[in-house]
Amino acid sequence: AGATARWLLLVAASAQLDLPAGQLRTESGMVIAPDGRKLGYGDLVETAAKLDLPKEPRALKKPADYKIIGKPTRVVDAREIVTGQAQFGIDAYRADTLFAVIARSPQLDGEVDTIDDGEAKKIAGVKQIVPIVGAKPGEPLSGPIAHGVAVVATSTWAAMKGREKLKIEWKPSPWANESTDALHRRADELLRAPIAQATQVRSDGDLAKARKAAKKTLEQRYTMPFLAHATMEPQNALIHVEKDKVLLIASLQVPDGASTVIHSITGVARDKIEIRMQRAGGGFGRRLKNDFVAEAALIGKALLDKNEPKPVKLIWTRDDDIQHDFYRPFGVHQLTATLDRKNEVTGWAQRTAATPNNYRPVNAKRPAWSSCMEPEDFPAILIANFEMHFHALDSGMPRGAWRAPVHTFNAFAVESFLDEIAHETKQDPLKLRLKLLGEPRALPYKAHGGPTFDTGRMASVLTLAAEKIGWGRKPDKDHGIGLAGHFTFGGYAAHALEVSAIDGNVVVHRAVCVLDIGRVINPLGAEAQAMGATIDGISTALNLAVTIKDGKVQQSNFGDYPLLRMAQAPLDVEVTLVESQAVPYGAGEMGIPSALPALTNAIFAATGYRIRELPIGDQLRRIL
Repeated sequence: AGATARWLLLVAASAQLDLPAGQLRTESGMVIAPDGRKLGYGDLVETAAKLDLPKEPRALKKPADYKIIGKPTRVVDAREIVTGQAQFGIDAYRADTLFAVIARSPQLDGEVDTIDDGEAKKIAGVKQIVPIVGAKPGEPLSGPIAHGVAVVATSTWAAMKGREKLKIEWKPSPWANESTDALHRRADELLRAPIAQATQVRSDGDLAKARKAAKKTLEQRYTMPFLAHATMEPQNALIHVEKDKVLLIASLQVPDGASTVIHSITGVARDKIEIRMQRAGGGFGRRLKNDFVAEAALIGKALLDKNEPKPVKLIWTRDDDIQHDFYRPFGVHQLTATLDRKNEVTGWAQRTAATPNNYRPVNAKRPAWSSCMEPEDFPAILIANFEMHFHALDSGMPRGAWRAPVHTFNAFAVESFLDEIAHETKQDPLKLRLKLLGEPRALPYKAHGGPTFDTGRMASVLTLAAEKIGWGRKPDKDHGIGLAGHFTFGGYAAHALEVSAIDGNVVVHRAVCVLDIGRVINPLGAEAQAMGATIDGISTALNLAVTIKDGKVQQSNFGDYPLLRMAQAPLDVEVTLVESQAVPYGAGEMGIPSALPALTNAIFAATGYRIRELPIGDQLRRIL
């Protein structure tokens, strides 16, 4: 498209400059003639838009002529961000703006029974008390994430103080007995049940025959917790609902969905709904949902209905954000491998019991296993006898996309199990992976990032990461080196970490990340993404889990959902970007999935203790 647009501009300019288009060149938004005359793209666009498109595709620039692609470029507004001048959604303000916070049901799917707002209304600045009605349990969810009561006031502080004074009685929750322990027990029951009770996701060859012929069969389970997004900017929205128009100012990932939600609540035509996007202080999939927009729209409409159509700014606190999220699913993976007398892997089974990601969808349902299993992920196709089965765990916990959804959920189990196979059979973990990958070739891959998975590119990033970390050398005393790789959304990533864990305190001494994401558009940006993703992966593996008891989320802030501190982080993340002429892919999520198992594999190499349940938490301190 860019080459076609450039050609159209050249043809348009040739008429005005009375020169053949072949004698003209483009640079920095200008068409330039050999004699130095220049025409700006803006001067030519009207004429260019009326020209017929070329019959044949126009030739692309040669890589040697690139002036932007492949050149390190800093974030345009980096200075504004670090000096506090950048405008995020939470910074939005308009004259006469009111402020709102919401008391949401502390239990999953809880509903308001009675409200006593007398004391709340006595707080100076409190203007309105607005009931927030969510969907009934089990109904498709397109509006608020929970039932609640909003307090609208002249300041955030007044709204928060008013919320503290609300006396709300909640109806019994249908999920009052849900707990993390109960989910563990149910997962265990399902994984012990006959396989016929599971949904078949993939089946190749004859695994039963491979089991009978096997010299050895290995089996392990790996547990993944619920995870919160914990965006640095909690959810918020400033909305002004008027009779025939609406203005929304917010940080969003799906503005089209926000417009749809506002229209459904207010009845205002979508072409009369203005949405102004602000920089987001983190999205990570959380802002794919517009529940906070729905809450703001309900409050704005309530003000309009009471003849006070003022702008209102809905604020979520950190506690609101962690306790009312669309969490990464909980689940238990059971992995089985059969081996012959030469310790070749002859069969592979993955059986997963998890809370499905597709939580109360509005439109057509995806398979329950989507975002928990990927039927063509490595080592699928490469092992002749291969099966995948899924058990859905019932849960009232809202779930949604978290970073690289299925891959952060799946890679830890697969890459940990490969390491266990290597240890049990006395094979080198890198060589085992390379042997399974085999000769370089393109395998079919129908999911996002396809249509193919290239075994050669995967082997290349694994090998390069191993070289960078010094794989095969004897590490320092009490140190261990771990390796893992994964294919995510078209990109190939591998991590190699060197750690120690004396007295159970994990120290990451080196972190190597290798990415093959095709042609790199901005190396500086890709490196930063890989560094951030690696840190995020280490943080997640070490500390993060959301748990439930009596139908209530137990975590509420960074005190009990502790992100990685600077002292725990590696001094550097050594990033290598593979030079490639392949189609470029994004770099935003590729660096997370393999970081977690690389860390736990390194911990095993250092201590001999295998982490099979995340987060690591105090497991090592209890053992060592």
